[in-house]
Amino acid sequence: MITKTKIVATIGPACSSKEILIKMINSGMNVARMNFSHGAHADHEKVIGILRKIDGDLNSHTAILADLSGPKIRVGELAEPHVDLIEGAELRLTSETIIGTKERVSISYPGLEKDVNVGETILFDDGKLRVEVTGTDGIDVVTKVTQGGDLKPRKGVNLPESKLSLPSLTEKDKVDLAFALKHNAAWVALSFVRTADDIRELRDHINKAGRDAKIIAKIEKPEAVENIDEIISISDGIMVARGDLGVEIPLQNVPIVQKEIVRKCQKAGKPVIIATQMMESMID
Repeated sequence: MITKTKIVATIGPACSSKEILIKMINSGMNVARMNFSHGAHADHEKVIGILRKIDGDLNSHTAILADLSGPKIRVGELAEPHVDLIEGAELRLTSETIIGTKERVSISYPGLEKDVNVGETILFDDGKLRVEVTGTDGIDVVTKVTQGGDLKPRKGVNLPESKLSLPSLTEKDKVDLAFALKHNAAWVALSFVRTADDIRELRDHINKAGRDAKIIAKIEKPEAVENIDEIISISDGIMVARGDLGVEIPLQNVPIVQKEIVRKCQKAGKPVIIATQMMESMID
């Protein structure tokens, strides 16, 4: 039976054996997602080889989706396992490589002080902690803690109200892209898309490699929602990444945005993937 709805499954260490992959394909997996935020190329290469062999044996057709990491911003190392951010306290953020304390923390974003404005919110650890920008001194971003808690090293940082100058396609992404294209990935997902120009840059790299992989634009930023019409028109498909999007915009707005993006993709005849927390309501 041919269905319009497809199932995309992320392949990780727990489901990378031949036996489990066969069960996943027989259960309806159409697309195998390789998450390049985790795992070495050797791990991905092994899984791709197994999938190709299974497809040959079962006469199945499993597409490979290479999901590029994108410019994920993270907290640097800390002097303690965690630091306690107290509401109302001052916290200075720097792009310098330092061992962080409760007064000053390193952020993996060169030029952070140039891209933020007074009054903007910066989030840590999927929005669990919040600070408000009160100023900059050319080196540090000075903030006030508005929602405190324990800050741990390597946690994610979100800047939902700031216009970021970070490239959507990082140097690591370019290396991962070359690997994915070498192994004939059918789809490439671009993380943290903001404008159609991000898609154009990725398309240029794919064309220069002489490949025809299709591009999925991951919608995770408010800026991408603002530019969704042009992004849909230039992309081959869209992924609504609800987890990250729910950190960047009010959570109650996510279903509304999701439905509108799905409607626009259907009108444009473009495939759309709804991702993260798909089965959350089925567990305790």
